[in-house]
Amino acid sequence: MRKRLFLKALLALASSGGAAACLAQGGDRSVEWVHPFPVGGGSDVIARKLAESMSAQMGRGFFVSNRPGGATNIAAAYVANAKAQGNMVFTGDFTTLAANPHLFASLPYDSAKDFAPAGLYARYPILLVVSSEVPANNLAEFLRWAESHPDSANFASSGVGSAQHLAAELFRERTGLKMTHVAYRGGAPAVTDLMAGAVSFALMDASTVVPQMKSGRLKVLGVASPRRMQNFPDIPTLDEQGLAGFEAFAWQGMLVPAGTSGATVEALNRALGAALASQPVKNFFASIAVEPWFSSPGEMASFVARENERWGKIIRERGITLQ
Repeated sequence: MRKRLFLKALLALASSGGAAACLAQGGDRSVEWVHPFPVGGGSDVIARKLAESMSAQMGRGFFVSNRPGGATNIAAAYVANAKAQGNMVFTGDFTTLAANPHLFASLPYDSAKDFAPAGLYARYPILLVVSSEVPANNLAEFLRWAESHPDSANFASSGVGSAQHLAAELFRERTGLKMTHVAYRGGAPAVTDLMAGAVSFALMDASTVVPQMKSGRLKVLGVASPRRMQNFPDIPTLDEQGLAGFEAFAWQGMLVPAGTSGATVEALNRALGAALASQPVKNFFASIAVEPWFSSPGEMASFVARENERWGKIIRERGITLQ
């Protein structure tokens, strides 16, 4: 009798879709979400909101473990050396997976072998923004100004090899402008100097400049995406202003240690998709100008391979290094 009741309960759990989550590698142990950036930033809050929603979906506790520093290498090495027990996920992003393998002569992890993808979740649109002192209100006017003022065409980024820096290098390649790079330790000081006129322009992710966008303290000339942003439809794309096919953006996804079971990865991906579809998460993403972007593990793997090749080429051609 007890065995029959147990089997009935197990079948009921399987029919509800919960069996994979509960019986997958890791069981009901809490999940450590390793995040390579400091507490309180936009990407940290995103991770916490997703973790909260995924916890409810999977019936497992999630806690975010911040391990910032080393251009994400500290957190990446920690995860690469962890055992695949089904109780750890990692914020994998542009820096860790597409840029660092080309910026560093050696790394304490192998981005292609030490992690497995569980799904993309965020896309950060990049905007061309200029100081209020630059007499330009669209891409054509900016290009004319920059061509006639090469000594003033200095651009800010949140650091050497960052998505913002590499987007500007791609912009340099496409436009042929003579530009000077000014690297900062993060987006906030870069934006501060941009507002003060210490630098002229930047290709900055929208989430970093939302307050300045809304207040008009910076001029936004275009978005480096094939389509306009849903929440800011008045900002034209650089493509429609004549820079055909220009696209650059930062992104994040969920990784797990290599060797994590397929059942666990599938359960995490389902819960991630449900979290991204929930209204509270949608509302938060919209409030900070980040686009939810859900993918399968396979789609993430293919996308990361393309990004690695694309930005590796830019890094090599420009001789950019962090050594």
